[in-house]
Amino acid sequence: MTTLLKTGLAGSAVTAVCCFTPLLVVLFGLVGLSAWLAWIDLLLLPLLGLFLALTAYALLRQRRREHHG
Repeated sequence: MTTLLKTGLAGSAVTAVCCFTPLLVVLFGLVGLSAWLAWIDLLLLPLLGLFLALTAYALLRQRRREHHG
């Protein structure tokens, strides 16, 4: 597994957990940064798309490399 693929998968997993659970709300509230939550959805959803695209690119690159020898 390449570093690019590992990065894409890890980033996708972390971003998905933060998008679909109240994890960030709780963590930011605990450290006193709850004011930052107003814009967090504007960041997390595009970030999730970026990491998913990175994962797809890494998989495509890996498949091409295996196919071409």
